Amino acid sequence: MTQAGAIVVTGANRGIGAGIALELARRGFTVACLSRTGNLPDMVGEDGAAGAPPERLIAGRLDVTDERASIAVLGEIARAHGGLRGLVNNAGMLLTGKSEGFATAEFTQTLDTNVTSAFILAKAAYPHFLARGGGTIVNIGSFWERLGVRYHLAYCASKAALGALTRCLAVEWAKQNIAVYNVAPGYVATDMNRAMLESPSSREWLARRIPVGRPGRVDEVARLVAALLVEEIRYLTGETIVMDGGQSINQ
Repeated sequence: MTQAGAIVVTGANRGIGAGIALELARRGFTVACLSRTGNLPDMVGEDGAAGAPPERLIAGRLDVTDERASIAVLGEIARAHGGLRGLVNNAGMLLTGKSEGFATAEFTQTLDTNVTSAFILAKAAYPHFLARGGGTIVNIGSFWERLGVRYHLAYCASKAALGALTRCLAVEWAKQNIAVYNVAPGYVATDMNRAMLESPSSREWLARRIPVGRPGRVDEVARLVAALLVEEIRYLTGETIVMDGGQSINQ
């Protein structure tokens, strides 16, 4: 069944973003797949992927830190597809290094990409949600927002800030029927990290540390995000939903 209005997914060309875009397309949504490259999800072939209708996937190029471009692109999507019903802020980056030598420019770049962009896109989506009578924003955070991880100061700080952004927007926009959620995955196997996660030493550590005994799968994150967009559970607004196989609560 086709769903009215488009859903925007940033960083949708690969990894978790690609999985989310494909899952939403399978459920009948029109999905605007935005990324710096402007490519469709890398799991899409000529006939789609795993039942995702290719006509439901729209490729778009966007630097999510560019506010003017973000406003323009979301406006074009809303006009072309009967409004905007959802936004998934998935685009992000990770830079590592010892904090005492970490470049301030790289710290700022990480926050701009992981947090400021979510603020920019949420503001750009806001008038379109009002026009529709409501909407849903899902931010993709990380369970590392609650942890102190060596050499990952910028990333952890950005994901903690994303949780705060989620809570504040949820409180401010609840009366406008706009729900804001933060999905915070643990270790999730993607094409970029699968070799590392499946190495013998990593498999042994993950089996010992994560109660379910393995890293997460992209499809698991995608199905949770899709459920939030489909069900529109407004009373859940503002929450950070940690999905890490029980790792962060395992003592």
